[in-house]
Amino acid sequence: MSKETLISDVASLKKFQLEAPIKFQTLGQFTLWREGQKVSAKEWGRDKTLQLIQYLISYRNRNALHKEQIMDHLWEEGDDRDFKVALHGVNKVLEPHRASRTEAIYVERQGLTYQLNLDLVWIDVEAIENYIIMGNKALVNYPELAEEAYQNAVALYHGSYLPNRIYEDWSSEEREKIQVLILGALVNLAELLVTSNPMESIRLAQEAISIDKTWEDAYRIQMSAYIAKGNRPQALKTYQKCADILDEEYGISPLPATKALLKEIEAIA
Repeated sequence: MSKETLISDVASLKKFQLEAPIKFQTLGQFTLWREGQKVSAKEWGRDKTLQLIQYLISYRNRNALHKEQIMDHLWEEGDDRDFKVALHGVNKVLEPHRASRTEAIYVERQGLTYQLNLDLVWIDVEAIENYIIMGNKALVNYPELAEEAYQNAVALYHGSYLPNRIYEDWSSEEREKIQVLILGALVNLAELLVTSNPMESIRLAQEAISIDKTWEDAYRIQMSAYIAKGNRPQALKTYQKCADILDEEYGISPLPATKALLKEIEAIA
């Protein structure tokens, strides 16, 4: 992918974030903005309405979802009326002024299948994933563009995916995916900044560790960043913290790459 294409794609993502008529925040809390206005949680009414829109967001990249599949995942004892009422509630929140007997534009229906129109709906996790994809593509040849893309992704991360649905099986796949993606983005961005901005590199790596305290890549980057700052003792302490955590959690020792970095640090006069 050319540099010009990457620049254009990042710009398009930023523009869509500003202009999309419907925007969802799913990380840290669940919030909807409609035409630039934050929608009150009370507007959703029944919890089944909220569950349906959150399910559609979680499965947004699948093929159109059949009504029976949605009901089976969401409500063990739900019936057709539950679905109709929930769908009506979703469409009413997203399009409060839609004329009767006209098709909804944000939740598209084809027969008995439904899906979100991602050309009109901005979702934080979708944007994060796209920024990270662009960062990964730029990482080798255009590190400055990769840095920008990862920064955009990290800025959108505000915590766990749909924290009010943490015990729902249908939300777990997206939660696990976004956690792995954001950990990768934090580590890649931290690595890019080890030399030019070691303190920020240390901070980003620590953010990764706060998400997953066993994320070994983050400890290695912190060790390198502390050496870049000339703080050998702290680099050694970071290794020991990593070793202690891995032993405590899994009963294992650090990877060979981490041990090799330790030897390099110990060899510094």
